[in-house]
Amino acid sequence: MDYQAILDRILATADERAYLTPFSHVDSRFQGALAEVRTDLQSADFDPDRTRALVARLHDEGRLDRVHYFSALHVVAASPRVRDYAEAARLVAEQEMAALELGGPGLESNLASVDRHRGVLAFLRGQYEVALDYFTRSLERQRSAENLGNILCALIRLGEHDEATELLDQIRSSFPSDLVDELDSIIASDPDLIPLRME
Repeated sequence: MDYQAILDRILATADERAYLTPFSHVDSRFQGALAEVRTDLQSADFDPDRTRALVARLHDEGRLDRVHYFSALHVVAASPRVRDYAEAARLVAEQEMAALELGGPGLESNLASVDRHRGVLAFLRGQYEVALDYFTRSLERQRSAENLGNILCALIRLGEHDEATELLDQIRSSFPSDLVDELDSIIASDPDLIPLRME
């Protein structure tokens, strides 16, 4: 794989949109519901059926739209305690269709989530080059610390520590400070990013 081309795509995204595109985040209408799902996923007594029922209830109450409904169900299916990757892949396809049907100003952000979920599936299956491509697509659609962190994880898993370090240096020198701070927080907590903690 041509890692320099990937780096060029990432840096072009930063250069072209550094001050023109606002940070994209989950629509505020859905943040509370997704926080409830995250809490349930991380609980010591995690039960996939209970979490799925919670997601369904939040959707029925109008606290999650169809895009975020399928996204949340994907996270359950792909979680380390479930690992139903075939179901997770099906749910990503459902999420993509829901995003396309919804359209509107949130389309790019919703499709970035689809790309990120596909990248996570590839990463979990050990297909790190495929994951890197999906994570880069996600970043091109939505500049976020999470997407940058995923790219760094894929590079490290590919054994491309120098490229990851070079990219991190360029991010720190050209991206807005709040995004860099968020990325540094991810690096400090993600075990996959331990090699970058001394950079």
